[in-house]
Amino acid sequence: MQIQQIKMLEYASLELEDRIDQELEENPALEEIEEFPAQEDEQEVENDLTEQELTIGDYLTEDDIPDYRLQENNFSKDPLNEDVPYSEVESFQEYLLAQLYLRNLSEYEMKIGKYLIGTIEGDGYLRRDLLAIADDYAFQYGVDVPLKDVQKVLSVIKDFDPPGLAARNLQECLLLQLAKKKKTSLLQLTSNILENFFEEFSKKHYEKIEKSLGITSQDIRDVIKEITLLNPKPGSSWESSLETKMSQVIPDFTIEASNGELFFSMNERNIPQLRVNREYSDMFEDYAKNKSNQSFEKKEALFFVKQKLDAAKWFIDSVKQRQNTLRSTMLAIIEIQKDFFLYGEEPNLKPMILKDVAELSNYDISTVSRVSNSKYVQTNYGVYPLKYFFSESLTNGAGEEVSTREVKAILKACIEREDKKKPLTDDALVGELKKQGYEVARRTIAKYREQLNLPVARLRKEL
Repeated sequence: MQIQQIKMLEYASLELEDRIDQELEENPALEEIEEFPAQEDEQEVENDLTEQELTIGDYLTEDDIPDYRLQENNFSKDPLNEDVPYSEVESFQEYLLAQLYLRNLSEYEMKIGKYLIGTIEGDGYLRRDLLAIADDYAFQYGVDVPLKDVQKVLSVIKDFDPPGLAARNLQECLLLQLAKKKKTSLLQLTSNILENFFEEFSKKHYEKIEKSLGITSQDIRDVIKEITLLNPKPGSSWESSLETKMSQVIPDFTIEASNGELFFSMNERNIPQLRVNREYSDMFEDYAKNKSNQSFEKKEALFFVKQKLDAAKWFIDSVKQRQNTLRSTMLAIIEIQKDFFLYGEEPNLKPMILKDVAELSNYDISTVSRVSNSKYVQTNYGVYPLKYFFSESLTNGAGEEVSTREVKAILKACIEREDKKKPLTDDALVGELKKQGYEVARRTIAKYREQLNLPVARLRKEL
């Protein structure tokens, strides 16, 4: 039960809806109600089936309106914005499986193909060792698969769309894409460079390549242009950017700023009101009242009904606890990041770590971490994952604590403004940030740059 409660805490809104639907289907003692029923008086019935006390009142009181439906929003007087629409599209694996089914493969090869597709990562690469994949397949299905059979099916998958699929590394990915293009002299030169001078090319040691192949700087520029037309991540059309992901989720929270005030609500529109099924509670009451001369079958039935009632009551309590925990955690985040929710500017973000929210909400750090996972909040300025609001602190020249996110934003802006023919080194970036009042060590600059997926100066240089 504790494990299930932890999982429920991690569910996003859509996942919780699915979990509730599943429980309603599996447990006949749990039901959804359309209208708020009148309160029932508590009744207590004793039963000696297993020499323990069974309390019918524990179940009957669940006919009341669930607490998680009654609580008022702390910052809001009425429901707010409509949900952001959720678009469901064909997954990357479904797209690949559809192509697999069109190939003339034996049942044995088809199973290997399905297994290989399952190991392809979201960006389109297959990075696992083929021998390890063959071993896993043998362990799962109890069938030894020769490595050559795996390689044969993999060669079929590499012919799928998008080009470059199932490559082991970037070099192979780009070469697979070039192989599907119309052969030209430029294409042959590009393939030659990627195949034989990949390391030199990736490190921008163009002079070495020019001398080795007897080509000009213009030839190198043409090769670079050809390579920029290729996709380094074949699965990227399914691997959404942060903005696309935001437009496809239903936020768990909504915060609206109006006239200097914040209005907060939780997404509970599609979470049904739950209660214990009246028929089951009546059945339990009837069995418990007629204890005399009960057959073994009736006692078993009573025990079964009790199990289902217990499970229903526990599930209702778990949903209630989840909603309360999410509410308290989000209110703590709002209190810390109030300025950001009011004005929406990144400099308004305050340094905030899990411990800060845990202390304010009186929850354990692990609980706050689970709440922050896969949850989104809709604001006047866009939809953000909760993890966006967490960052460490750094002291500026005025002695004020600022969020490292703010420093990263300034660092990124400096790199975007630089002269690409003479890009700024990490030491030069230290000086740029110092001019703006931020004392940051060179190794910290390097760390932030890597977190922003920005290469070193030499690799940012353009011809």
